[in-house]
Amino acid sequence: MRFRLAAALLAVVLAAVAPARAQAPVKIGLLVTLSGPGAVLGGQVRDGFMLALKQRGNKLGGRPAEVVVVDDELKPDVAASRARRLIESDKVDFVVGPIFSNILGAIFRPVTQGGAILISPNAGSSVFAGRQCSPDFFVTSYENNQVHAVLGEYAQRKGYKRAFLLAPNYQAGKDAVAGFKSRFKGDVVGEDYVPLNQIDFQADLARIADAKPDVIFTFMPGGLGVALVKQFHASGLAEHIPFLSAFTVDESTLPAEKDAALGLFGAMTWAPDMNNAANHKFVEGYLAAYHAVPGSYAMQAYDAAQLIDSALTKTGGDTSDKAKLHAALHAADFASPRGAFRFNTNGYPIQDFYLVKAAKRPDGLFQTEIVERIFADYADSFAKDCPLK
Repeated sequence: MRFRLAAALLAVVLAAVAPARAQAPVKIGLLVTLSGPGAVLGGQVRDGFMLALKQRGNKLGGRPAEVVVVDDELKPDVAASRARRLIESDKVDFVVGPIFSNILGAIFRPVTQGGAILISPNAGSSVFAGRQCSPDFFVTSYENNQVHAVLGEYAQRKGYKRAFLLAPNYQAGKDAVAGFKSRFKGDVVGEDYVPLNQIDFQADLARIADAKPDVIFTFMPGGLGVALVKQFHASGLAEHIPFLSAFTVDESTLPAEKDAALGLFGAMTWAPDMNNAANHKFVEGYLAAYHAVPGSYAMQAYDAAQLIDSALTKTGGDTSDKAKLHAALHAADFASPRGAFRFNTNGYPIQDFYLVKAAKRPDGLFQTEIVERIFADYADSFAKDCPLK
């Protein structure tokens, strides 16, 4: 009798504890740039992630979700310190971020060696796509070189012979130039690297005018892009030299660039005018929530939340079995607004890439729109060096 009573009491205790465990929140640290010129990009990541969470009743995989939002201030030392705090003090299960590749370099090891899963909604440095890949690292954007290779391929197809290249002086800027050069076989008549906080491009535009290139390629994200596009338009060079850019003319910068950006080309895996059910839900939801057209940063963060939700659904909400969690994340079992999406062995996506163009919508807002598909089912070139299988 005593044994049966003890067993019955244990069953009652376990039944009470199990739901409590099931309802324990999954904790996510959202570490992005929320101050300075890059703040507009971090804001899109935050808003895209939170939209996906709201559409799921603030749950991921059936568990309540607790999000800790942290500003990395675009400072590697600050980012590393705050990433460690997210792991050690906040006890997060996932870290979602960052925007910039130099910040990714600073937080990669503190997060992946600290026991959490790192999901990048933007930074896709080539450094972690090859030999330094990790089972605890997933990217919902792209490998940095790929977007720029789209523009190099387009320039090559158009028959341009002389290109001037302009990028910020950090890892993603170097990846951008390398990506363009991987497809463009003409001459590079100028190659300028500028500080990440530069807003005056008059000297660079003067060098471009002197070099007389057939085409300009640039990667200038956020506030840098706004300043460059406005000054490029005012210089009159837009009337003579085609302008190809990545992350310079997009939904994060168009509200400030306005008509100065119309007709300028970019490259991306997605645009707001893509016609599929998942994209309609995302774009319409974002417009309703934030009264703005979402950009790729928001879309990729939206997919980061969808990725976590899909993985936790597969594991029944469990994050303790890392092997099962890795497999569930790698399955990427969700509908992306961009369409077809799957992970390569290195945790970077295999997906389509498009040439896009800045346009004005009927409601007066600005967005990028699909012009043509340049690459289909495009995998990065570094995955072959990743030891993960």
